[in-house]
Amino acid sequence: MPRRRRPPRPGALADLSPTRILSQIVVLQLAYYACAAVLIIFTALVAGKEIDIDLLFSWRTLRGDTTVGWTLGLVWVLNSLTCAVFILLLIARSKLVLDFALTIHFIHLIVTSLYSHAIPANFFWWALQICSASVMTSLGVWACQWRELRPINFGTKTTARQPSGSAGADGADESRGRGRGRGREGAGEYEMVGMSAGDDNV
Repeated sequence: MPRRRRPPRPGALADLSPTRILSQIVVLQLAYYACAAVLIIFTALVAGKEIDIDLLFSWRTLRGDTTVGWTLGLVWVLNSLTCAVFILLLIARSKLVLDFALTIHFIHLIVTSLYSHAIPANFFWWALQICSASVMTSLGVWACQWRELRPINFGTKTTARQPSGSAGADGADESRGRGRGRGREGAGEYEMVGMSAGDDNV
């Protein structure tokens, strides 16, 4: 007789599904670039600078010796704060935040290297990526743990109090040696049973 296989844990296949993980990575990466593009365009318009795609994908624009470089660095840090919200909405598990945060920055490294035709050689760019990943991870873990530790409300309702009119019925039953009532704080019902004459002789 063949040995029966142990049934999988509920939700295990859904949590470890490669298709689901891949779709989450794609959505997070698109949200990462979309938010960064909005912030960069807004900052460029306010500063009166020309909008260029290099501001988004080129590592050469992130320099520590120019005002534009420091402004872009601040924009990318703000973008990591925004992506922490997307991690909370899409992932919602504190144990997976670090993996997704590092994956986002690793893909950004590949995209930046392919766009610039060179691996980033600017120390300021690398320091910014470390800072961005740290902020995204710490804030994402905190937000996911706060969501995981929230108390669960099962929608329980308090027991309605017994009408005052029923007390008379209980009193009538007690006069016959038999009655009903409730324990303290609604701890359940009890029943009074009369004792016969033969029980007194025991």
